[in-house]
Amino acid sequence: MRAASADASRTISINKSVSTSLQEIQAPVRERLSAVSAEMAAIVSSELPLVGTVSSHLLAMRGKMFRPTLLLLASETAGTPERKAVSLAASLELIHLATLVHDDAVDHSVLRRGMPTVNSLFSHQISVIMGDFLYATALTHLVEQGDIEALRALTRASTEMTLGEMRQLGVSEPLRFSEAEYFDLIRSKTASLMRTALELGALSGARQYMEALGRYGENLGMAFQIVDDLIDYTEQKETTGKPSGLDLREHKVTLPLIFALREMSPASSREVTALFANNDASDESIARVVRIVSECGGFEYARQRGEEFAERASEALRDLPDTVARRSLNASISYVMERHA
Repeated sequence: MRAASADASRTISINKSVSTSLQEIQAPVRERLSAVSAEMAAIVSSELPLVGTVSSHLLAMRGKMFRPTLLLLASETAGTPERKAVSLAASLELIHLATLVHDDAVDHSVLRRGMPTVNSLFSHQISVIMGDFLYATALTHLVEQGDIEALRALTRASTEMTLGEMRQLGVSEPLRFSEAEYFDLIRSKTASLMRTALELGALSGARQYMEALGRYGENLGMAFQIVDDLIDYTEQKETTGKPSGLDLREHKVTLPLIFALREMSPASSREVTALFANNDASDESIARVVRIVSECGGFEYARQRGEEFAERASEALRDLPDTVARRSLNASISYVMERHA
């Protein structure tokens, strides 16, 4: 970490000794978050029974509302939040939800956040069409608001995420996937929407800080995805007590493995290659590769790179006024880096 600035009132540091819960981070915008949830339900309401049923299921599994939280906090950084922040947050979260629905369809996932996915509960076709419906209704809502700047930002992010997904699906030799390619991928798939959340917040009351908030969002998104990928190796399944290794099972190469491949012995490299050639890898073979990645320093390296992005996110907040909102944004960095799932 870099040394603290001499201007203590303007310096923000990542306090690793204090664990901040998401509930504490969301406290300043709790009431407006409830309004976001209500607006999301209103946007996707439909007289078509099937759409209503699927929408209700999706809204029940929408998760922690982290991106809307960041948007609302960004809108308050200058102390003058606008009402449209709630509408923008609702559209943003619906687009995020659409990406998850499509991801589950592409990956044939059966569970998300402990609940059945749309494709497992209904059908693959309904899942794809429902994701399209969420995209369309979210963008239609923005058109109705007449906010061209917000519409431009969200359509740009949607395009970047789609191209990122195509980039990932186009990887023909995953074990040759480079670190630079990995960063390009997570910048488009994850960081682009996080950056957009902060930019939309800036459009809703803190325009003078849009560039800084955008940088914060992008770097936070990069750190967020690196931690996510690390969790896949380290978080243990309740049933087996072993790392889930879902990315390994799906032959996805993320930062821990990318680094470890540069350091491992020929024998270990052959074991990894064998796993990637097997479409039905056992828990034992997954566990062995996880151990190899750990022993080769993959976990430590990924953590280090995640902390570098987290520090850049912290630096981006440095010139913002010292408000409750900015403090919550800073606390969000620690939350991202210290979460376990």
